[in-house]
Amino acid sequence: MSQIGRLLTAMVTPFTPEGAVDYAQAGRLALALLESGSNGVVVTGTTGEAPTLTAEEKLRLFAEVKRAVGDAGAVIAGTSSYNTAESVELSQEAKGTGVDGLLLTCPYYNKPTQEGIFRHFEAIARATGLPCIIYNIPGRTAVNITADTMVRLSRIPNIVGAKEASGNLEQVAQIIENTREDFLVWSGNDGDTLPILSVGGYGVICVVSHLVGHQMKEMIEAYLAGRVEEAARIHRGLLPLMGTLMTAASNPIPIKHALNTVGFQVGGLRLPLCEPDPAAAEKIAAEVKRHRIDLPVTV
Repeated sequence: MSQIGRLLTAMVTPFTPEGAVDYAQAGRLALALLESGSNGVVVTGTTGEAPTLTAEEKLRLFAEVKRAVGDAGAVIAGTSSYNTAESVELSQEAKGTGVDGLLLTCPYYNKPTQEGIFRHFEAIARATGLPCIIYNIPGRTAVNITADTMVRLSRIPNIVGAKEASGNLEQVAQIIENTREDFLVWSGNDGDTLPILSVGGYGVICVVSHLVGHQMKEMIEAYLAGRVEEAARIHRGLLPLMGTLMTAASNPIPIKHALNTVGFQVGGLRLPLCEPDPAAAEKIAAEVKRHRIDLPVTV
């Protein structure tokens, strides 16, 4: 699945001032992200406020973004939740929108066993045929997908990779070592990208690439070309921005504020998320000003 690309941006969902999904701006943002270094976008993931979007809004977003992007980059649709039957249905419907693959998040809230996790993803994958990326983010789901479970899942042909946000480099290395050769691992934490590359990872599904996509791409390419010191220098330079976007408030609050600050309007957030408090907003804006912004902004 090399056509999916090493650098994918987990895209925010733009809203109008009235709180409706701004589909036109979503298309413009996707194209701007491709122009600034991304190989593709993930739509309605965590950063896209998936829990607050209806199925109808998600399906239209998939279609509109794919129509805007065309063959210029991959569009990966976030289609899973804690409800397997609903996840299967949405994934099947997503296929009709033309998306290139699915991002499937570990079921949250109901805390399934590893066997339940396996059966959940197996059901979705076998029902769609689309390339599937399994998303492990125990900090949000309260359940870790173990290396053993990921290895089992990798034996399903259209489960093509994992987005690993466990922060456990040993687990990531075990997954890479024991899955099939063409099973790809993307970092799910921006700051873990270089360490995951160092143990054989493929790339990153990224938040900070909204702003510094070319620089993230340069870091990945430098590492792959053997210019490790250059990659490490870029990594160190971006760490403060990565940290601010993840700690000033819950994602995607900081990145949406940052995008609006640099002039690419993406609107507000849907409850229960809300705008950052004044101290957090000031911290985000100050850190953003320290960096070269790669995203093309038309005022």
